[in-house]
Amino acid sequence: MGRAFGKVVCSGYGAGRWLRNLLVAGIVIAGPVNAETVTVAALGDSLTQGYGLPPEDGFVPQMEAWLKRQGADVVLINAGVSGDTTAGGLSRVAWTLTPDVDAMILALGGNDLLRGIDPANSRENLKEILEAAQAAGVRVLLVGLPGPTNYGPDYKAAFDAMYPELSAEFGTALFPDWFQGLVDLGDPEMVRQTYFQPDGIHPNAEGVKLIVGALGPAVLALVQGE
Repeated sequence: MGRAFGKVVCSGYGAGRWLRNLLVAGIVIAGPVNAETVTVAALGDSLTQGYGLPPEDGFVPQMEAWLKRQGADVVLINAGVSGDTTAGGLSRVAWTLTPDVDAMILALGGNDLLRGIDPANSRENLKEILEAAQAAGVRVLLVGLPGPTNYGPDYKAAFDAMYPELSAEFGTALFPDWFQGLVDLGDPEMVRQTYFQPDGIHPNAEGVKLIVGALGPAVLALVQGE
């Protein structure tokens, strides 16, 4: 951001000193003005909220710390609610997207799966959340989950398709699988015993750390507006 100045007539040493002082002052003033903290709302369910973990070990604090280690000037807002479906996220997106929110991690759908909700309903809810973000001028990282096979191939195909299709429709960034950092380890039984809480659904602190490590670069790109 520049500043317009009127014509000033100076000469000799005084002019040089005046210009030097002006440049120094401009650097000091412009630095803080141009450095803007990015605020990111993480809209999700218990995985986002940090169910069963001390506050500092949940997804949001661990992700914020990871981003800051990469040099990002960022604040993450924990908008995760345990048990929330896509419908629940839609019901509160309006007051989640406050004027200070620059970007949003949208990570919903797990509880829709657990309840066997029709993927068409989940898709419509996610679509309306994305429409709200678009209207608010908030950029989005959409985080998906793979559908299970126990509801049949048609259910899985419909559920799996909604994340990439909505991402393409709204031009958002997409991270296909919340659990990618754990999937990459292979050996599902070892992963379940080592990186999950006893319920077998929610990751422990070390599991969250691996999830953050895999998802972090995509969130960093979101923060940087890429």
